[in-house]
Amino acid sequence: MRNSTVWAGLLGVEGTVVERVEFDGEAETLVAHVRPARAATGRCGVCRRRCPGFDQGEGRRRWRALDLGLFRALLEADAPRVACPGHGVVVASVPWARHGARHTVVFDDTVAWMATRTSKSTLEQLLRIAWRTVGAIVTRVVDEGVAARDPLAGLARIGIDEISYKKGHRYITVVVDHDTGRLVWAAPGRDRKTLGAFFAALGETRCAAITHVTADAARWIADEVAAHCPNAIRCADPFHVVAWATDALDEVRRDTWNAARKGGLAAHARDLKHARYAMWKNPENLTDRRRTYQRVAAPEHVIALMAQAEALALPDDGARAVGG
Repeated sequence: MRNSTVWAGLLGVEGTVVERVEFDGEAETLVAHVRPARAATGRCGVCRRRCPGFDQGEGRRRWRALDLGLFRALLEADAPRVACPGHGVVVASVPWARHGARHTVVFDDTVAWMATRTSKSTLEQLLRIAWRTVGAIVTRVVDEGVAARDPLAGLARIGIDEISYKKGHRYITVVVDHDTGRLVWAAPGRDRKTLGAFFAALGETRCAAITHVTADAARWIADEVAAHCPNAIRCADPFHVVAWATDALDEVRRDTWNAARKGGLAAHARDLKHARYAMWKNPENLTDRRRTYQRVAAPEHVIALMAQAEALALPDDGARAVGG
């Protein structure tokens, strides 16, 4: 296998001829001098259309590649300009990088992938780049993906929710595709106007194709879904169903605790007071102490306890516990 082929594979470049490789020991940097293969030369950097040459641009440029072990890796090549009928005079396309980028495609894609799976500090230290550079790379990769494939195409079952992203009650409304499990749309805000922008982007025809929408009980979501998706069945998402059931369970526990406390059943009231977290857990995850609390709070015990408290017929002063 030729050395140039080995280096092209190590650097993750295609359609590229590696002319020579230099190593700067003091800077601990490897510089690969490259050029596009003949079929990739003389093309517009924006549309990749073959165009006549214009000039040699500003000379040679460098692009950051993925590190090779502990050493930085750079690609260096000429950056001539071409005259595109549609985009004017632009830097010619190179097969190893996106237009306007100073990093290779493989580097960009790696950063975008890691940004969704690891922390900011880890990514910065591992790839040795600034966080603002990460943002620019992610934007570049996402824009290319959106241009290649419409994320709103083929939607049928979607989920709508809002998430907090900053202190001060700042929210982002997000829409996911339940069939693929992917996020397909997001925008700052959590109101009818924000969600209306999503349905406007979706269009009337594709809105009519939506069959199911999951969301919480927010009126602004229900109203917008009803207005734009006439064929959709609105459903409560599992997260909020569990949250509502948990709240209802705790409300019954507090009511029963109050009834036992007022009825003079101090021991039962004490056990119910400490049964809050035990009632939320699966039996196999309980400690012996929590298992005792859960047995005390089991439905049959709660019903019997409430009956005992009611039988005492003590006067109710209208007070309601706020905790327990």
